Amino acid sequence: MSKIVLGIGTSHTPMLNAPVGDWGRFIERDRQRPHLTREGRPVSYAELEKLAPPELGAELTPEAFADKHQRALAELERLGAVVRNARLDTLVVVGDDQKELYDDDNMPSILLYRGETIRNVPLKSHPGPDWARYASAKYFERDVPRDYPVDAKLAEHLIAHLLEDFDLSCANTLAPGYGEGHAFGFVHNRLLAGQTIPVVPVFLNTYYPPNQPTPARCYKLGQAIRAAVERFPGELRVGVLASGGLSHFTVDPDLDGRVMQALRERDVAGIAALPRGQLNSGSSEIRNWICMAGAVEHLELRRMEYIPAYRTPAGTGTGLCFADWS
Repeated sequence: MSKIVLGIGTSHTPMLNAPVGDWGRFIERDRQRPHLTREGRPVSYAELEKLAPPELGAELTPEAFADKHQRALAELERLGAVVRNARLDTLVVVGDDQKELYDDDNMPSILLYRGETIRNVPLKSHPGPDWARYASAKYFERDVPRDYPVDAKLAEHLIAHLLEDFDLSCANTLAPGYGEGHAFGFVHNRLLAGQTIPVVPVFLNTYYPPNQPTPARCYKLGQAIRAAVERFPGELRVGVLASGGLSHFTVDPDLDGRVMQALRERDVAGIAALPRGQLNSGSSEIRNWICMAGAVEHLELRRMEYIPAYRTPAGTGTGLCFADWS
């Protein structure tokens, strides 16, 4: 019987691609983008800064940046070693697409990719300054496109069995000139860093209303993935990885704490009760973790490290989280 033997959750923010000296420069972009309060109310950067607690300044010193940057990269390296040591045959990667491949004319709620390979292409253009382009480019190949292996047989099997309970979209190729988005590129170019493991990409529409899957639905999808894997012939060792999260662009330690507690305690009711109004913008990627958690609920949590990585006086940044189950 094939088995899911490993669960991984990792943030994938460009803060992890940038040198620590550039963390303070994210304010240039944060001042321009729309934001949400911790309650999910739309605000400007200036409005968000007025709401920030005065003690936030202690989080924005060079020393604080350096400490969090070092700890985060150490966790990323640790997770890469965990994957290497797990001797996986296949890695199911649950991520979101931020209109990198799919747009409003066709926005699937849940999509499984079943091609023989999935392409990663170098970053062609970037609207921001050079330092931001540098950070974004690290999700992708440096010079020429690369085709990464996909476990197409397992993908086809998952589609066949998940259709019993889920209406799925599927794809077996990418449009010419396009490559996998940053949620999946981060796994190939940062976490795996040279390891060649066939993947099964699972796309969730976390970002864009009106067809975002609910937290309860995401958990059930993970459970169904596990059940389908266990019906796959052979003795595959399968990992499931959640790419993204936790809270951003407004860091919300209370929301992140609620999520982490529910994951630690396998609190399915608590997961289902997570406020959907707070699972928008970057915080929507918490759905990827929920799906992964459903798939690995039979495994034990080995380590979970949380780093509230603030980067501006408005409290923007990323609630970094790194965790593994086995």
